[in-house]
Amino acid sequence: MVILEDVLGRLLDLNLMLVIAGSAVYGLVLGAIPGLTALMASALLVPIIIFMDPIPAVAAIITASAMAIFAGDIPGALMRMPGTPASAAYTDDAYGLTRSGHAALALGAGLFASATGGLASAAVLALAAPLLADIALSFSSVEYFWLAALGLSCATFVAGPSLLRGLASLLLGLAFATVGMDPVSGTPRFTFGSTNLLGGLGLIPVLIGMFAVSELLRGALADPQAEKAPARIGPIVRGIGPAMWRHRTGLLRGSGIGTLVGALPGAGSDIAAWISYAVARRASRLGRRDDQDGAVERIMSASAANNASLGGAYIPATVFGIPGDAITAIVISVMFLKGINPGPTLFLNDPGAIYTIFAIFFIANILMIPLGILCIRAFGAILRLPAAYVSPMILMFCILGAFSVDNTLFAVGIIGVIGVLGYVMEANRIPIAPAILGLILGPLIEQTFMTTMLKSHGDLMIFFERPIGGTLGVITILAWVAAVALHLLPARRPAGEPALR
Repeated sequence: MVILEDVLGRLLDLNLMLVIAGSAVYGLVLGAIPGLTALMASALLVPIIIFMDPIPAVAAIITASAMAIFAGDIPGALMRMPGTPASAAYTDDAYGLTRSGHAALALGAGLFASATGGLASAAVLALAAPLLADIALSFSSVEYFWLAALGLSCATFVAGPSLLRGLASLLLGLAFATVGMDPVSGTPRFTFGSTNLLGGLGLIPVLIGMFAVSELLRGALADPQAEKAPARIGPIVRGIGPAMWRHRTGLLRGSGIGTLVGALPGAGSDIAAWISYAVARRASRLGRRDDQDGAVERIMSASAANNASLGGAYIPATVFGIPGDAITAIVISVMFLKGINPGPTLFLNDPGAIYTIFAIFFIANILMIPLGILCIRAFGAILRLPAAYVSPMILMFCILGAFSVDNTLFAVGIIGVIGVLGYVMEANRIPIAPAILGLILGPLIEQTFMTTMLKSHGDLMIFFERPIGGTLGVITILAWVAAVALHLLPARRPAGEPALR
């Protein structure tokens, strides 16, 4: 009872409420601008929150990051330009719904699923943080390798009907991931003597080029009389209740996947979204369908995983003081500066503070719904503008987002080159999603493989010796075999077509 009174007393502070409201608006605006990720929104807050009290400082980052993750869905659905890497998994589905006149359904599904996933992970965070933190800390490089390898198998699920085209796209993404410094030895690779490539191609410029610039090129070269996107979004809330009930299984599955993946240090919301999307694509009866219901199932599942991963990342951060991702690393740094030492002793020395932080998760995700609707309405006005005005505006945001990564014009050149490549890939029916997945997971799979090999002196059996690692390894291998077998079955391909295309 004393702890409850302490938490309520802190939450009812007017200054805290103003910080949460201001951070929510800030996160929505930055998250909706392609290239300005949730991590960047959190990092930009540090010079301001350094002068705040401890709880408002942490609340600002929690709220801004949650809003930014959702806001990345808005340009993805309206313009096929994902605002954050986590939104890239289901951008094609959301944009497809928009072009067919169901923009409100695409954005409403993403909004309410994001809030649901965030609330679910907040509940898990408050009730089961120590247990899940123990599981997360039991993961070594072996488990992370198999988790990343299992994630790569998602490429076969999101590649569409052609396995060979999907694998070609995946290999291209993995090749992009090898550019830069070797993660173990630090040796430059495929940099061609350019210092700009020492840090790699960068996920944000490649993401902007593959999705946004390629779409601009496609629109510029398309028939002017071709069908355009609808001129209005429509009611966001209407019909969303039945849709959430119909896709309740996908919501719960995405929330669970997001929380578990988020609790693994270094995994992040983008990996959670891809895994949840791929599971919905293959394991769900609705998600397998290439219609409106199938698209909504996949969007809701992946969107729930997006925001659930944020709460999951705070599990090892609050229980053991180990950052679950880059955002929680910033939060831990701020907490130390403010005299709050995250870890087991925090639950004993100042339980009111830690449970206030948990409560802020609930407030931020509830606040996401009304503010998210207003943000969708504001950005929806873009649809009513002529293409001659919208395209230069989109290109400006593309350049701004790419330049903001490293503050160099080299990144702007990358989005141009990758944009042309993305256009050529789509013109030849080569899917883009596996390439992005390869770029995201490539560094993790390479680093964990090399680290494990160094520890075992080259003995490959180490990948199957640990219980969790061995289980994940068997599941991953079975997933690969099943993917090939399903593409080889005659019943799964049109008559007269080869087994692999």
